[in-house]
Amino acid sequence: MRALHVPAAGEPPRLAELPVPAPGEGQVLVRVQAAGLNAIDTSIASGTMAQMMPHAYPLILGRDAAGVVEAVGPGVDDLAPGQEVFGHVLLAPPIQAGTLADDALLPAAAVSPRPAGLDVVTAAALPLAGAAASAAVDAVKPQPRETVLVVGASGGVGSFAVQMLASRGVTVLATGTAADTERLTGLGAATVIDYTTAPVVDQIRAAYPDGIDALIDLVARSTDQLPLSVLRSGGRVASSLGAVNDDALGAAGLTGTNIMARPTREVLSALAEQALAGTLTVDIDTIVPLEQAADGLNTLANRHTSGKIVVKVSD
Repeated sequence: MRALHVPAAGEPPRLAELPVPAPGEGQVLVRVQAAGLNAIDTSIASGTMAQMMPHAYPLILGRDAAGVVEAVGPGVDDLAPGQEVFGHVLLAPPIQAGTLADDALLPAAAVSPRPAGLDVVTAAALPLAGAAASAAVDAVKPQPRETVLVVGASGGVGSFAVQMLASRGVTVLATGTAADTERLTGLGAATVIDYTTAPVVDQIRAAYPDGIDALIDLVARSTDQLPLSVLRSGGRVASSLGAVNDDALGAAGLTGTNIMARPTREVLSALAEQALAGTLTVDIDTIVPLEQAADGLNTLANRHTSGKIVVKVSD
Protein backbone atom coordinates (compact mmCIF):
# COMPACT_ATOMS: atom_id res chain seq x y z
CA MET A 1 0.00 0.00 0.00
CA ARG A 2 1.02 3.63 -0.48
CA ALA A 3 1.75 5.44 2.77
CA LEU A 4 3.09 8.86 3.73
CA HIS A 5 5.48 7.87 6.48
CA VAL A 6 8.58 8.81 8.44
CA PRO A 7 11.08 6.01 7.69
CA ALA A 8 13.26 6.63 10.77
CA ALA A 9 13.77 9.21 13.51
CA GLY A 10 14.91 12.54 12.12
CA GLU A 11 14.09 11.71 8.51
CA PRO A 12 11.58 13.71 6.44
CA PRO A 13 8.24 12.14 5.48
CA ARG A 14 8.05 10.34 2.15
CA LEU A 15 5.40 8.54 0.14
CA ALA A 16 6.34 4.92 -0.57
CA GLU A 17 5.01 1.37 -0.52
CA LEU A 18 4.64 -0.38 2.84
CA PRO A 19 3.09 -3.75 3.73
CA VAL A 20 -0.65 -3.77 4.45
CA PRO A 21 -1.02 -4.29 8.23
CA ALA A 22 -3.25 -6.94 9.81
CA PRO A 23 -5.74 -5.92 12.51
CA GLY A 24 -4.98 -7.06 16.03
CA GLU A 25 -7.17 -7.30 19.10
CA GLY A 26 -9.79 -4.55 19.06
CA GLN A 27 -8.58 -3.10 15.76
CA VAL A 28 -10.18 -2.42 12.38
CA LEU A 29 -8.44 -2.32 9.00
CA VAL A 30 -10.00 0.44 6.89
CA ARG A 31 -9.55 1.06 3.18
CA VAL A 32 -9.00 4.82 3.35
CA GLN A 33 -10.94 7.08 1.00
CA ALA A 34 -10.16 10.40 2.72
CA ALA A 35 -7.98 11.53 5.62
CA GLY A 36 -8.21 14.80 7.54
CA LEU A 37 -5.05 16.68 8.55
CA ASN A 38 -4.54 18.12 12.02
CA ALA A 39 -1.88 20.17 13.79
CA ILE A 40 -0.72 17.11 15.69
CA ASP A 41 0.25 15.51 12.37
CA THR A 42 2.80 18.26 11.79
CA SER A 43 4.22 17.76 15.30
CA ILE A 44 4.62 14.03 14.70
CA ALA A 45 6.14 14.60 11.26
CA SER A 46 8.72 17.04 12.64
CA GLY A 47 9.66 14.78 15.56
CA THR A 48 8.38 17.19 18.22
CA MET A 49 6.03 14.59 19.67
CA ALA A 50 8.90 12.10 20.11
CA GLN A 51 9.87 14.03 23.25
CA MET A 52 6.47 13.26 24.76
CA MET A 53 5.62 9.77 23.60
CA PRO A 54 7.62 6.84 22.12
CA HIS A 55 7.58 6.47 18.33
CA ALA A 56 8.04 3.32 16.25
CA TYR A 57 9.23 3.32 12.65
CA PRO A 58 8.26 3.31 9.87
CA LEU A 59 5.69 5.74 11.26
CA ILE A 60 2.63 6.44 9.10
CA LEU A 61 1.29 9.97 9.46
CA GLY A 62 -2.37 11.02 9.88
CA ARG A 63 -4.96 10.38 12.60
CA ASP A 64 -8.41 10.92 11.01
CA ALA A 65 -9.96 8.88 8.19
CA ALA A 66 -13.12 7.86 6.39
CA GLY A 67 -13.40 4.72 4.31
CA VAL A 68 -14.60 1.13 4.18
CA VAL A 69 -13.88 -1.68 6.64
CA GLU A 70 -11.69 -4.35 5.06
CA ALA A 71 -11.14 -6.60 8.06
CA VAL A 72 -11.67 -6.66 11.82
CA GLY A 73 -9.47 -8.09 14.53
CA PRO A 74 -10.37 -10.38 17.42
CA GLY A 75 -12.91 -8.94 19.83
CA VAL A 76 -14.56 -6.65 17.26
CA ASP A 77 -18.15 -7.77 16.74
CA ASP A 78 -19.94 -4.46 16.11
CA LEU A 79 -18.24 -3.59 12.81
CA ALA A 80 -18.00 -5.71 9.66
CA PRO A 81 -16.13 -5.79 6.33
CA GLY A 82 -17.81 -3.63 3.70
CA GLN A 83 -19.20 -1.16 6.24
CA GLU A 84 -18.69 2.55 5.51
CA VAL A 85 -17.07 4.19 8.53
CA PHE A 86 -15.02 7.12 9.78
CA GLY A 87 -12.74 7.32 12.77
CA HIS A 88 -9.52 8.27 14.47
CA VAL A 89 -6.25 6.69 15.56
CA LEU A 90 -6.29 7.42 19.28
CA LEU A 91 -3.03 8.67 20.75
CA ALA A 92 -1.29 5.81 22.54
CA PRO A 93 2.33 4.64 22.72
CA PRO A 94 4.06 3.83 20.54
CA ILE A 95 2.95 6.22 17.82
CA GLN A 96 3.18 4.32 14.52
CA ALA A 97 -0.19 3.62 12.87
CA GLY A 98 -1.63 6.39 10.71
CA THR A 99 -4.26 7.20 8.12
CA LEU A 100 -2.34 8.82 5.25
CA ALA A 101 -2.23 5.52 3.42
CA ASP A 102 -4.35 3.24 1.24
CA ASP A 103 -5.11 1.15 4.33
CA ALA A 104 -5.11 2.12 8.00
CA LEU A 105 -5.41 0.40 11.37
CA LEU A 106 -7.83 2.12 13.73
CA PRO A 107 -9.03 1.13 17.21
CA ALA A 108 -12.62 -0.07 16.95
CA ALA A 109 -13.55 2.14 19.92
CA ALA A 110 -12.78 5.19 17.78
CA VAL A 111 -14.58 4.05 14.62
CA SER A 112 -18.20 4.94 13.88
CA PRO A 113 -20.49 3.94 11.00
CA ARG A 114 -20.65 6.73 8.42
CA PRO A 115 -24.31 7.61 7.98
CA ALA A 116 -25.84 7.94 4.53
CA GLY A 117 -25.65 11.55 3.40
CA LEU A 118 -22.31 12.27 5.08
CA ASP A 119 -19.66 12.26 2.35
CA VAL A 120 -16.16 10.88 2.97
CA VAL A 121 -14.38 14.25 2.81
CA THR A 122 -16.70 15.80 5.39
CA ALA A 123 -16.48 12.72 7.61
CA ALA A 124 -12.68 12.67 7.47
CA ALA A 125 -12.53 16.30 8.61
CA LEU A 126 -14.67 15.75 11.70
CA PRO A 127 -13.00 13.49 14.29
CA LEU A 128 -10.12 15.20 16.08
CA ALA A 129 -11.02 18.85 15.44
CA GLY A 130 -14.68 18.25 16.22
CA ALA A 131 -13.90 16.35 19.41
CA ALA A 132 -11.42 19.02 20.55
CA ALA A 133 -13.93 21.80 19.94
CA SER A 134 -16.66 19.91 21.77
CA ALA A 135 -14.37 19.29 24.76
CA ALA A 136 -13.31 22.95 24.89
CA VAL A 137 -16.87 24.25 24.71
CA ASP A 138 -18.03 21.83 27.42
CA ALA A 139 -15.08 22.86 29.61
CA VAL A 140 -16.08 26.55 29.74
CA LYS A 141 -19.75 25.71 30.45
CA PRO A 142 -21.20 28.51 28.31
CA GLN A 143 -24.58 29.95 29.20
CA PRO A 144 -26.97 31.85 26.90
CA ARG A 145 -26.16 35.56 26.54
CA GLU A 146 -22.63 35.13 27.88
CA THR A 147 -19.66 36.40 25.88
CA VAL A 148 -16.88 33.97 24.98
CA LEU A 149 -13.62 34.63 23.12
CA VAL A 150 -12.12 32.00 20.80
CA VAL A 151 -8.42 32.61 20.13
CA GLY A 152 -7.30 30.75 17.03
CA ALA A 153 -10.80 30.67 15.59
CA SER A 154 -9.83 30.47 11.94
CA GLY A 155 -8.54 26.86 12.02
CA GLY A 156 -10.43 23.60 12.07
CA VAL A 157 -10.98 23.39 15.84
CA GLY A 158 -11.80 27.08 16.07
CA SER A 159 -14.37 26.99 13.29
CA PHE A 160 -16.19 24.15 15.07
CA ALA A 161 -15.97 25.87 18.46
CA VAL A 162 -17.46 29.10 17.10
CA GLN A 163 -20.48 27.21 15.80
CA MET A 164 -20.98 25.15 18.95
CA LEU A 165 -20.88 28.27 21.12
CA ALA A 166 -23.25 30.20 18.88
CA SER A 167 -25.73 27.32 18.95
CA ARG A 168 -25.90 27.71 22.74
CA GLY A 169 -26.93 31.35 22.50
CA VAL A 170 -23.48 32.74 23.26
CA THR A 171 -22.04 35.99 21.92
CA VAL A 172 -18.88 34.73 20.21
CA LEU A 173 -15.77 36.87 19.76
CA ALA A 174 -13.34 35.22 17.34
CA THR A 175 -9.76 36.17 16.53
CA GLY A 176 -8.78 36.22 12.87
CA THR A 177 -7.81 38.57 10.08
CA ALA A 178 -9.86 40.74 7.76
CA ALA A 179 -9.87 37.86 5.27
CA ASP A 180 -11.50 35.61 7.90
CA THR A 181 -14.29 37.99 8.85
CA GLU A 182 -17.00 36.95 6.41
CA ARG A 183 -16.36 33.23 6.95
CA LEU A 184 -16.29 33.40 10.75
CA THR A 185 -19.35 35.62 11.04
CA GLY A 186 -21.11 33.19 8.72
CA LEU A 187 -20.27 30.42 11.18
CA GLY A 188 -21.77 32.36 14.09
CA ALA A 189 -19.18 34.81 15.40
CA ALA A 190 -20.71 38.11 16.52
CA THR A 191 -17.38 39.92 16.14
CA VAL A 192 -14.07 39.04 14.51
CA ILE A 193 -11.09 40.57 16.35
CA ASP A 194 -8.39 41.32 13.79
CA TYR A 195 -5.18 40.56 15.67
CA THR A 196 -3.07 42.15 12.92
CA THR A 197 -4.39 45.68 13.58
CA ALA A 198 -3.97 46.01 17.37
CA PRO A 199 -3.44 43.76 20.41
CA VAL A 200 -6.44 41.50 20.99
CA VAL A 201 -6.51 42.38 24.70
CA ASP A 202 -6.72 46.11 23.97
CA GLN A 203 -9.54 45.67 21.47
CA ILE A 204 -11.64 43.53 23.79
CA ARG A 205 -11.08 45.60 26.91
CA ALA A 206 -12.16 48.70 24.99
CA ALA A 207 -15.39 47.00 23.92
CA TYR A 208 -16.00 45.08 27.18
CA PRO A 209 -14.49 47.13 30.04
CA ASP A 210 -16.15 44.90 32.66
CA GLY A 211 -14.66 41.78 31.10
CA ILE A 212 -16.07 38.78 29.27
CA ASP A 213 -17.21 35.46 30.65
CA ALA A 214 -14.97 32.81 29.13
CA LEU A 215 -12.00 32.10 26.87
CA ILE A 216 -11.19 29.17 24.59
CA ASP A 217 -7.54 29.41 23.58
CA LEU A 218 -6.19 27.22 20.77
CA VAL A 219 -2.86 29.01 20.33
CA ALA A 220 -1.11 29.73 23.65
CA ARG A 221 1.43 27.21 24.96
CA SER A 222 1.98 28.84 28.36
CA THR A 223 -0.13 30.71 30.89
CA ASP A 224 1.62 34.02 30.28
CA GLN A 225 0.50 33.86 26.63
CA LEU A 226 -3.18 33.61 27.57
CA PRO A 227 -5.15 36.90 27.32
CA LEU A 228 -6.50 36.49 30.86
CA SER A 229 -6.99 40.20 31.49
CA VAL A 230 -10.03 40.26 29.18
CA LEU A 231 -11.93 38.04 31.65
CA ARG A 232 -14.10 39.18 34.50
CA SER A 233 -13.62 37.72 37.98
CA GLY A 234 -14.93 34.16 37.94
CA GLY A 235 -14.20 33.77 34.23
CA ARG A 236 -13.47 30.34 32.76
CA VAL A 237 -10.64 29.23 30.47
CA ALA A 238 -10.07 26.19 28.24
CA SER A 239 -6.73 25.56 26.53
CA SER A 240 -6.03 22.95 23.87
CA LEU A 241 -2.24 23.23 24.27
CA GLY A 242 -1.78 22.85 28.02
CA ALA A 243 -1.49 26.56 28.84
CA VAL A 244 -3.75 26.49 31.90
CA ASN A 245 -2.01 26.64 35.27
CA ASP A 246 -4.44 26.31 38.18
CA ASP A 247 -2.37 28.39 40.61
CA ALA A 248 -1.92 31.26 38.16
CA LEU A 249 -5.58 31.30 37.23
CA GLY A 250 -6.67 31.00 40.86
CA ALA A 251 -4.59 34.03 41.78
CA ALA A 252 -6.47 35.97 39.08
CA GLY A 253 -9.87 34.79 40.30
CA LEU A 254 -10.34 32.48 37.32
CA THR A 255 -10.80 28.76 36.71
CA GLY A 256 -9.56 26.71 33.80
CA THR A 257 -9.05 23.36 32.12
CA ASN A 258 -6.50 21.87 29.74
CA ILE A 259 -8.66 19.83 27.39
CA MET A 260 -7.80 16.57 25.65
CA ALA A 261 -9.80 15.47 22.62
CA ARG A 262 -11.09 11.89 22.71
CA PRO A 263 -12.81 11.10 19.39
CA THR A 264 -14.49 7.90 20.58
CA ARG A 265 -17.40 6.33 18.73
CA GLU A 266 -19.97 8.13 20.88
CA VAL A 267 -18.38 11.51 20.20
CA LEU A 268 -18.05 10.78 16.48
CA SER A 269 -21.70 9.73 16.21
CA ALA A 270 -22.83 12.98 17.83
CA LEU A 271 -20.67 15.05 15.48
CA ALA A 272 -22.02 13.19 12.45
CA GLU A 273 -25.59 13.85 13.57
CA GLN A 274 -24.89 17.58 13.88
CA ALA A 275 -23.24 17.70 10.45
CA LEU A 276 -26.15 15.85 8.85
CA ALA A 277 -28.68 18.11 10.56
CA GLY A 278 -26.89 21.19 9.25
CA THR A 279 -26.20 22.52 12.75
CA LEU A 280 -22.45 21.99 12.29
CA THR A 281 -20.76 23.16 9.10
CA VAL A 282 -17.54 21.35 8.24
CA ASP A 283 -15.37 24.12 6.86
CA ILE A 284 -13.07 22.59 4.22
CA ASP A 285 -10.20 24.80 3.07
CA THR A 286 -8.40 22.46 0.65
CA ILE A 287 -8.66 18.93 -0.76
CA VAL A 288 -5.43 17.37 -2.02
CA PRO A 289 -4.47 13.91 -3.34
CA LEU A 290 -2.25 11.57 -1.31
CA GLU A 291 0.69 12.55 -3.53
CA GLN A 292 0.39 16.11 -2.18
CA ALA A 293 -0.28 15.22 1.47
CA ALA A 294 3.20 16.36 2.53
CA ASP A 295 2.49 19.76 0.97
CA GLY A 296 -0.74 19.89 2.95
CA LEU A 297 1.18 19.23 6.16
CA ASN A 298 3.62 22.04 5.32
CA THR A 299 0.73 24.42 4.70
CA LEU A 300 -0.79 23.47 8.04
CA ALA A 301 2.53 23.82 9.86
CA ASN A 302 2.95 27.34 8.48
CA ARG A 303 -0.64 28.22 9.49
CA HIS A 304 -1.52 29.18 5.91
CA THR A 305 -4.99 27.68 6.08
CA SER A 306 -8.52 28.49 7.14
CA GLY A 307 -10.68 25.52 8.00
CA LYS A 308 -9.66 21.93 7.30
CA ILE A 309 -7.29 20.30 4.82
CA VAL A 310 -8.43 16.87 3.66
CA VAL A 311 -6.42 14.33 1.67
CA LYS A 312 -8.45 12.39 -0.89
CA VAL A 313 -6.84 8.95 -1.01
CA SER A 314 -9.26 7.00 -3.21
CA ASP A 315 -12.81 7.05 -4.54
